[in-house]
Amino acid sequence: MKKNYNITSSDALLITDIQKDFLSGGALPVSQGDTIIPVLNEYAERFNNAGGHIFASRDWHPSNHISFKAQGGPWPPHCVQQTEGAEFSPDLKLPTDTVVISKATDPKRESYSVFDGTDFSEQLKNKGVKRLFVGGLATDYCVVNTVLDARKLSYGTVVLMDATLGINVKPSDVDSAIEAMIKAGAEQATTADFPDAVDTLPVEEAEADAMEDKPSARAAVKKKARMRPRGSVKRIRTERKGSFFEIQRSLYIHSIRCLRKAPSCCPRHVLIKKKEATWLICRFEA
Repeated sequence: MKKNYNITSSDALLITDIQKDFLSGGALPVSQGDTIIPVLNEYAERFNNAGGHIFASRDWHPSNHISFKAQGGPWPPHCVQQTEGAEFSPDLKLPTDTVVISKATDPKRESYSVFDGTDFSEQLKNKGVKRLFVGGLATDYCVVNTVLDARKLSYGTVVLMDATLGINVKPSDVDSAIEAMIKAGAEQATTADFPDAVDTLPVEEAEADAMEDKPSARAAVKKKARMRPRGSVKRIRTERKGSFFEIQRSLYIHSIRCLRKAPSCCPRHVLIKKKEATWLICRFEA
């Protein structure tokens, strides 16, 4: 059955360990780990637009960490503090207000969960977070341990299945991790389970956007607008007074094109939000 997750201010996105050492060319790469970065970027943009909270965790090991082979651990040195390998991938597009959580900083203690030895739980409480969405690396280590701790702390927890990958030291590790998360009460989701922030443009706007480079087509659209009845009952939805999508006749076709551009596209704009939808509408004086 298809789910429908609506993001609110009581939701948080956690992106786990998208660091250079866990990606192609790094000290401990997760196979195809780079491929989930665009999906994580989409989630980050979605949460940012909807007013959700965004966290990014990172391994932040001292050089003598217990998990390293030189100290008797299973892993090669990775994500050592202040080294390039510990940096986030440059392809990861985090909003400026993303909260970074550094974990596994104690040289004598291994910590896979983002809750372990950090103030993550306290930060979630301070922000009023009730539900946590988790994606990143790796499914069978940091993701599963974080999700299990989140469930123990009674957070609603959703694993973003299209935005997480595992190491699979043993062939069944990822499957076992997923089974454990589901058994603990975590839900699974993909981008298909979220309503689009901006679905489709109103008909008249879409026409103008598609015809922006066709003078004859633009003229036809304007003629049709002039011929439309002026009575309030027969106004199209975008013109009804008080409607969210109310657009004055003083809008030029350029302003419609701005719906798909950054706020810097012109000097005057207004950002309107309704629920999860954000519309950028540039207004001009008639």
